[in-house]
Amino acid sequence: MGIYTNRESLLASLLPWRNSKKIGFVPTMGALHQGHLTLVDKAVKENDCVVVSIFVNPTQFNNSEDLEKYPRNLDADVALLNSLHKNIIVYAPEISDIYGDKITATAYDFLGLEHEMEGKHREGHFNGVGTILNILFRIIKPDNAYFGEKDFQQLQIVKKLVEIENLPVSIVGVPIVREESGLAMSSRNNRLTEKQQKEAVLISKTLKEVKEQFSSHTISELNRFVKETFEKNDQLALEYFEIANEKTLKTAVEKSKNEKYRAFIAVFSGEIRLIDNMALN
Repeated sequence: MGIYTNRESLLASLLPWRNSKKIGFVPTMGALHQGHLTLVDKAVKENDCVVVSIFVNPTQFNNSEDLEKYPRNLDADVALLNSLHKNIIVYAPEISDIYGDKITATAYDFLGLEHEMEGKHREGHFNGVGTILNILFRIIKPDNAYFGEKDFQQLQIVKKLVEIENLPVSIVGVPIVREESGLAMSSRNNRLTEKQQKEAVLISKTLKEVKEQFSSHTISELNRFVKETFEKNDQLALEYFEIANEKTLKTAVEKSKNEKYRAFIAVFSGEIRLIDNMALN
């Protein structure tokens, strides 16, 4: 396994894989878990070479405290990747290697995708996501890049980014990986106490109930059901719940035939913010 902290050494390591071989890419912010490993495993199976980036990107955080507390453990991440496959290339750059002396995000127009759900609550977040991915795509030049559906809105935005920037990379979405309890795997779960993890199961349980009720209830009824569910729980604070069109991400008020819908949710357990989503039809 090669571990590179600057783009020059990374590019040199990738030279033998250019042109005749497929390069897969899994961008991460570290604190790896089974969800990440599922992405890496799929990438390994579908490409000749796989690059995993480990970089906590400052421009996608609108909360400095959240950035500071984001879990970081490069040694543990590398050991986990090494146990999965020996031929993975790890790119763990310093901030200066990505941004130079100026840590700024590019302002993108994702045709409204960036203003829904997360965009309403995390100002500038998707500009930061677009900026770092555009930089990484241009450095690594992968054939395929892999993203988890837990960040479904991000997945849709990445597809739009590739279109806007005319980048020759295929974006591959991978289904959410869940704990046995149903809780969506997330690096933020590492910050939850055992009691908080048990309480947080309510998030996926509620989404599952919404899915089961989707065909027989109106969207307003389902919105009310979710709101009342979390009002009864004093350990979790609902930030938002929305049922949206899967393609446009626009909030749905009424159901239409031949449209696909997905439920999106963000919840606070103490100061820790958890998101999840689920296809409804």
